[in-house]
Amino acid sequence: MKTAICPSAHPVVKGTVYSILFAISFGHLLNDLLQSVIPSIYPMLKANFQLTFSQIGLITLVFQLSASILQPFVGHYTDRRPNPRSLAIGMGFTLLGLISLSMAYNFVFILISVCLVGIGSSVFHPEASRVAQLASGGKKGLAQSIFQVGGNAGSAIGPLMAALIVIPHGQAYIRWFALFAILGIAILTMVGKWYKNNMRERKVNVELIGEVAVEASLSKTKIVSSIIILLVLIFSKYFYMASMTSYFTFYLIDKFGVSVQESQVYLFAFLAAVAIGTILGGPLGDRYGRKVIIWVSILGAAPFTLLLPHVGLTLTIMLAVIIGIIISSAFSAILVYATDLVPGKVGTIAGLFFGFAFGMGGIGSALLGWLADQTSISYVFAVCAYLPLIGIVTGFLPNVKGR
Repeated sequence: MKTAICPSAHPVVKGTVYSILFAISFGHLLNDLLQSVIPSIYPMLKANFQLTFSQIGLITLVFQLSASILQPFVGHYTDRRPNPRSLAIGMGFTLLGLISLSMAYNFVFILISVCLVGIGSSVFHPEASRVAQLASGGKKGLAQSIFQVGGNAGSAIGPLMAALIVIPHGQAYIRWFALFAILGIAILTMVGKWYKNNMRERKVNVELIGEVAVEASLSKTKIVSSIIILLVLIFSKYFYMASMTSYFTFYLIDKFGVSVQESQVYLFAFLAAVAIGTILGGPLGDRYGRKVIIWVSILGAAPFTLLLPHVGLTLTIMLAVIIGIIISSAFSAILVYATDLVPGKVGTIAGLFFGFAFGMGGIGSALLGWLADQTSISYVFAVCAYLPLIGIVTGFLPNVKGR
């Protein structure tokens, strides 16, 4: 089997710039914290507007599709014309969406609001991923994990804050989250200034990587097939994640009779585990290889997902934490593996994979909401338990080594 070697012997920045990595990670935390407010208030919206599970799924679909469809195009455009201001612009769209959501008085208004938040995400992620690799100093897995864990931490904190701020006081209190968006705009503006000062050095690095990678690349057919396999793995991961992020609270309420606030705390436990798994995935991928981590992360979660629908409350929460740690370690490894396959196209690859992930999450949420209406929440979790078995297709990936 022919092996592709994507060197990083010419780091964009000499040494890893941790200050920028942590700043962009914190921006990612704020971005995903604000986005996570949407699924966190689903029980409240369902009660206030008398929504069906199908309508809840449609809200997620609109949010995720607005976040996903634009991302590959934004990434492709910024690969050619990087824009340091796009980070703050993306957060600005999120700010508008949250203020709109706090005032929404019908279902259509809700859909418009979540669409604005989704657009903010589609503008933010491709350029933010590029900044993370620019500041990596060659440690791409570590950099992607630091960046990604900020988003996972934000997704974990968001439901907890929504349970404390929005659920007890009502929909109008969503506007208080606008303060986080304003803080994000300020931080991302400063990151954008650093990015602007380093873009010329990045351009030289991309040209050097591209020249060397062409000499030792896989065939175009093999690259395309590998990208398709990675997208299939993203499908299995994010369809399962959709069941957890959108419907785990409903599952706990329906099966165990917990309160809405208790269910939010348990969702926080799962999402905190996701954050832990994410920070582990990148460095482990740097050390042991991306393919090994992808194997373990997707297929390794299967025994626990298959057991979860058949146990009591305590074991359900314990299994959810284990699943969160294992399954979340895949994304950083998958994304860096893909950028090793197609060097010099960080924005395009990041846009494609973030966009596809969000899209699968949205479609999965909509389909699972429809399935829940037709059957039950418990049946949905019983079906989704088999999704990680798709991880077996990892065996068809070539052994790509990113140095």
